[in-house]
Amino acid sequence: MTRAGLAIAAAWLAAAIAAPWLAPYDPGAQHRGRAYAPPTSIHVTGGGGLAAPYYHPLTVASPLERRFEEDRSRRLRVAWFTGGRLFGAAAADEPLLVLGADGLGRDVFSRIVHGARVSLALALVAAALALGLGAAFGLAAGYFGGAVDAILSRLTEAVLVLPALYVVVALRAALPLVLSPREIFVLLAAIFALVAWPAAARGVRAIVAAERTRGYVEAARAAGARRRRILLRHLLPAAGGFLWTQFALLVPACLLVEGALSFAGLGFPDHVATWGTMLQEAANIGAMMQAPWLLAPALAIVTFVLGVNLIVHRAA
Repeated sequence: MTRAGLAIAAAWLAAAIAAPWLAPYDPGAQHRGRAYAPPTSIHVTGGGGLAAPYYHPLTVASPLERRFEEDRSRRLRVAWFTGGRLFGAAAADEPLLVLGADGLGRDVFSRIVHGARVSLALALVAAALALGLGAAFGLAAGYFGGAVDAILSRLTEAVLVLPALYVVVALRAALPLVLSPREIFVLLAAIFALVAWPAAARGVRAIVAAERTRGYVEAARAAGARRRRILLRHLLPAAGGFLWTQFALLVPACLLVEGALSFAGLGFPDHVATWGTMLQEAANIGAMMQAPWLLAPALAIVTFVLGVNLIVHRAA
């Protein structure tokens, strides 16, 4: 199960890194007359045997019903390694839509792999920031004890009792809605980290409080090791397994919260491809029933979260 989880998570990370090469189109490119176009069928057989991958172009059978049909009188080949991309359409006016198109005629597959870059990067950065804050507070509380421990523990408990999702929504709604994508990225990462750090802090604090009286820590202190060295070289590694588990749990949590915020219109703007912004269109029941491929971003979120959970479950 761990290998399956690693394979799923690694596949999405690789797709995010290679998005400009893997996606056949830019995420914002619109194809005229292809609103809610279905996924293009790729054929590898023809003339009684195998053939190079090809597809039949789509024609609009009914503009009112948004119904498309394949023009089987034409056969277009799939172009490989063209224009700095892995694959694409041989004819510029006949797009190759692997996962169909959205309401603006944008390629869903291209937007998913490009959206993975933003969504996964935000989740990873926010989780790393949360662990950094939690580790710092936990180390200080567990090592110094006394008043420092009491103050930091009360602060941790005060944040823990708050409903995380509502706090995130409230903090985001209280700030300007119109921001640049970079500002939104930094803002959301900071908000996620401020809400998520207490869980890591409590675990690190408990581990450090138990480890600080162990023989190897006392030996390091007797040898003249400085406080910073004891904290970073001896006590922090003792909490390494716990921090890794927390990181693996926080990444899917941040991913889901970003999706919820973008779905509610409090995250990234629509022109920025993320898994959350792509799900906004799925809120339209009529559009979703007509074009079920609009739920592809939800499947991407579910598969990545499943992969991470498989890794954590085995590690636990």
